Amino acid sequence: MNTTRPTSWNELQDALFADAWDPEIERHRSRCAYRGLSDATYKLETSLMRLRGRYQELERHLLRNFRKYAHRRMVERETLWHWISLAQHHGLPTRLLDWTYSPLIALHFATANLAKFDIDGIIWSVDYRKAHQLLPQPLKKALDREGANIFPINMLTGMVPELDKMESMSDSEYVLFFEPASVDDRIINQHAFFSVTSRPDIALDDYLSHHPNITRRIIIPAEIKWEIRDKLDQANITERVLFPGLEGLSTWLKRHYSPKQ
Repeated sequence: MNTTRPTSWNELQDALFADAWDPEIERHRSRCAYRGLSDATYKLETSLMRLRGRYQELERHLLRNFRKYAHRRMVERETLWHWISLAQHHGLPTRLLDWTYSPLIALHFATANLAKFDIDGIIWSVDYRKAHQLLPQPLKKALDREGANIFPINMLTGMVPELDKMESMSDSEYVLFFEPASVDDRIINQHAFFSVTSRPDIALDDYLSHHPNITRRIIIPAEIKWEIRDKLDQANITERVLFPGLEGLSTWLKRHYSPKQ
């Protein structure tokens, strides 16, 4: 797996945008999903996995009861993919992982936790076009017909009405990326989308280790985290913007005014 460890802000920018050039359209348009973590040793585990125990058996019960008790919350359509997106957004353990189109927003999440400034962070970059070449043929062909790189939620609704359908579509493991409905400003401002695996027990970093050609890891050295953090704040990539509302405002102010030592 391709892993780099930039030692300066300029080297970091080169690493973040290394895959941005698209020769087909002669524009800088990255086709990568980015995820930033404050600790480079963290695995790409879903919130469902972090329940531990027999979490695979709990998935359907969690989602069923979420739909039952959250019925007053409006969703765009009464489908699995609208509900699981809403559930993930509000903290329910699911098999989804959050990603962003923006490498700088991923960099924010790698440097937002001041308690982790003494250890290296990491940004995972996954080429979702290459990842989707590994999909079962029905899903791959549908994406090709649409001329899309990421699944729109309405396409998944028609092809995968229930999560169990994902596993039955192929004997091989796979991951796909999809765009949720814009349920609020957080998803919009974070330029966010989700990944979902064909089974709930697939650890994405383990899966990606078997497909190193679609993945890059960028280590964020602890010694340049403060410089990164200050420059992101000056560029207005902060909790105040990414988490609109008083909670995000308070989190930003608390971090911004915390002493370095």
